[in-house]
Amino acid sequence: MFRNYLLTAWKVFMRRKLFTAINLLCIVLTLTVLLVVTALLQNAFFPTGVEGKSDRFVQIPMAESTHSTKPIRRTSPLGYQIIDKYLKPLPGVEAVAASALAESVSVYQDGRVSTVDLRYTDAEYWKILDFKLLAGRLYNQDDVAQGRYVAVLNQSTARKLFPGQPYLGQKFSAGGQLLTVIGVVEDAVQLNAYADVWVPLTAQPSSDYKTRQSGDFSVMVLAHSAADVPAVKQAILRAAKSVQFDDPERFNIMKFWGDTKLEFFSRALLNSDTEDAGAPKLIAIIIGLMLLFMALPALNLVNLNVGRIMERSSEIGVRRAFGATTGQLVAQLVLENVLLCLVGGVCGLLCATGVIWWLEGSGLIPYLHIDINLPVFGYSLLITLVFGILSGLIPALKMSRLDPVQALKGTA
Repeated sequence: MFRNYLLTAWKVFMRRKLFTAINLLCIVLTLTVLLVVTALLQNAFFPTGVEGKSDRFVQIPMAESTHSTKPIRRTSPLGYQIIDKYLKPLPGVEAVAASALAESVSVYQDGRVSTVDLRYTDAEYWKILDFKLLAGRLYNQDDVAQGRYVAVLNQSTARKLFPGQPYLGQKFSAGGQLLTVIGVVEDAVQLNAYADVWVPLTAQPSSDYKTRQSGDFSVMVLAHSAADVPAVKQAILRAAKSVQFDDPERFNIMKFWGDTKLEFFSRALLNSDTEDAGAPKLIAIIIGLMLLFMALPALNLVNLNVGRIMERSSEIGVRRAFGATTGQLVAQLVLENVLLCLVGGVCGLLCATGVIWWLEGSGLIPYLHIDINLPVFGYSLLITLVFGILSGLIPALKMSRLDPVQALKGTA
């Protein structure tokens, strides 16, 4: 019986190729877009790999300075003085890392000029982020304390600067300084990890950064466990309130928050100054948009299926006249929709995989590496199947109950 259902479904699909193609296109396009978007969002909000400890650390990208009696406000990254005096001594944390924003610099070597993104960091930076070391070593606290002109490169940059040569021990000029390569790490795209070259912050051309309360540093604070993160966030809020300004006549209130990855993006997108950064609101917006995006093609799928089934009244009348039961007709029509959804789901998964491979290889997002969110694929396919079953079940029940004579006449 089931084999007959499958053979009938195949013949129906081939006989009505336009309906079949349009239905498949709706399903494939919807699932492809959803899978690619959710893979990118997961990579940003809940990363693995180099930022695999993101459930244990919070980041402070910006600080807000105001005055209690004056309408003045400044929003900027933290200066190193604030980090060193108020954040490095935070109690109950495993590590506090300071890193400057990645800046584009020119590298001069053998008459060639290359442009790379360079980031100055401290040694704790390597304790929080899980870079995969491919060769050599990472610079340590002693390198930072001594202000050594050493550098760690990612794999792509090492290949570009020194093609066909051993990387370790090579020297190159960047940012006005002669740097020696001591390590090579795997490429990484995450926000806190992104750079082509990493150099100790003490190797900067000037040491003025140490005295500034505003600057270009972001901070990562690593808790001992994920359960300690709320306490760390509260400690950061207290540290912000204790800041003493060099010029209290200009600013006398500072605010900064320790944000998880999700809260970081939420605060930036929603311009929120609340403690939770509006993260629940952002999640609700994303889920709402996804459901809306799925609803439009799903409704189209319902209409197409209803039309496809209703136009088969003559076929259904013949089967009724030869003794087909209501259950058999309903099962046949619903099975057709389920098969179409499953085929569309597989095609959508393959298309999404192809789009992700293309994104990773295109260079549009440097060093991108993401994986498809299979639970999202499962939920999306389940929703599609539900719509497919409903869109087949309702008209199928109606048509299967028609009088055979009416059905043969095509009067539904």
